[in-house]
Amino acid sequence: MTENALDSRLAVVILAAGQGTRMKSSLPKVLHRIGGRPLVGHVLDTARDLAPAHVVVVVRHERDLVADAVLGVAPEVVVIDQDEVPGTGRAVEVALDALGDFDGDVLVLSGDCPLADAGTLGSFVAEHREARAGATLMTAVLDDPTGYGRIIRESDGSVARIVEQKDASPEEAAVAEVNAGMYVFAAAALRAHLPRVGTDNAQQEKYLTDIVALLRQSDGRVAASVAKDVTVTYGVNDRVQLSEVGRLLNARTVRRWQLEGVTVLDPATTWIDVTATLAPDVTVLPNTHILRSTSIAEGATVGPDTSLVDCEVGAGATITRTDATLAVIGAGATVGPFAYVRPGTELGERGKIGTFVETKNSTIGVGSKVPHLSYVGDATIGRNVNLGAGAITANYDDISKHRTEIADEVHAGSHNVFVAPVRIGEGAKTGAGAVIRKDVPAGALALSIAPQRNTAGWVENNRPGTGAAEAAARARSAQEAGDGSQEAADG
Repeated sequence: MTENALDSRLAVVILAAGQGTRMKSSLPKVLHRIGGRPLVGHVLDTARDLAPAHVVVVVRHERDLVADAVLGVAPEVVVIDQDEVPGTGRAVEVALDALGDFDGDVLVLSGDCPLADAGTLGSFVAEHREARAGATLMTAVLDDPTGYGRIIRESDGSVARIVEQKDASPEEAAVAEVNAGMYVFAAAALRAHLPRVGTDNAQQEKYLTDIVALLRQSDGRVAASVAKDVTVTYGVNDRVQLSEVGRLLNARTVRRWQLEGVTVLDPATTWIDVTATLAPDVTVLPNTHILRSTSIAEGATVGPDTSLVDCEVGAGATITRTDATLAVIGAGATVGPFAYVRPGTELGERGKIGTFVETKNSTIGVGSKVPHLSYVGDATIGRNVNLGAGAITANYDDISKHRTEIADEVHAGSHNVFVAPVRIGEGAKTGAGAVIRKDVPAGALALSIAPQRNTAGWVENNRPGTGAAEAAARARSAQEAGDGSQEAADG
């Protein structure tokens, strides 16, 4: 978000009262998410980039859910309830009441149009002011305008009227310029004409666009500004449009980071939330998702096939085929492939979480390695520790979680189980297959060895007729024959 000087003559009204029945969802339409934010959150971000004197959000359907989401993104905005009178005209009317004696320009946006950027909207407001219009409509020129209201202009370029598809003559229907649903009004014009807008229509709603005709009747000027990029006008009415708009937003986000010095090998399969941050010389490989508040420092390589959610990745780190959430990966560390890094994991500089390793709520110190086939949960691991393959911190006793502490310079053998709570002292060693149930002093070697016992002939006696029994019999016969030959030679 940019830091602009306050525009004391601008107020922004965001319409977020609708249900969005075509979404077929219990969640209000404006709360469906793309790019790490709800739809209305993107509109709020853009509105604040314009630095208006006021931002008012009009809510109605599931008003508490929507209001909480709005205030969570922008606690400084004013949330206003629309009453039982339906329609965009009524929504703007209650917002205008909340603005008190404000007499500047009112920019009206839809909470389901997340692609409108501050540059486009700033130019839109500037054109309105230059035209000295009572109202200015944002319009778009479409290859196929079917279903949209057509913009019919006067010879001087001002708007004569908006003609709906069903009411258009063949000549009017051939017009490709349509109403995009974003407006700038002089507050005085709204106060003069909104009370005159009625509900005598098929939907019995108070339409904001009816002001166009009322302004024309009173010799007011209605201007129109054609969007240079039609995608900024795209709204969301169903799940298909949600995914399409999400794809466009993501393409814009990826391109922005590429221009900032990030290498994205395959933009089509890379998803980056608008809330994430990447430094120059980061490399992102295909099929990678960088989500929510994830931050990646310079020189790190992420992917392929990786998902990072709210993670912090240090400079020069490498993360491959990994699913990580709420984790901190230190500078120069390596993670993966096929690692599952759960919340609370902190991997130190030059550390390693290797192949088929799961970690959770654990600190792994500088230079320490959990190379493969291991589970580390609720543990504190010091510096330069190496855990052998198959290490497990047994942290749960069916009632409570307990911590394992492994101090600096510990080397653990393969297939160790550390039964928490337990502490392994500095520089200690553990043997392969050890089950560590008691603390190990610094510098000690810990073994848990049971004598190996071999019961001869067990398979042939207990599994007769099986392939294993037959193989064992053949081997025994061969061995006996060999022993007999050796005895003959010796004799």
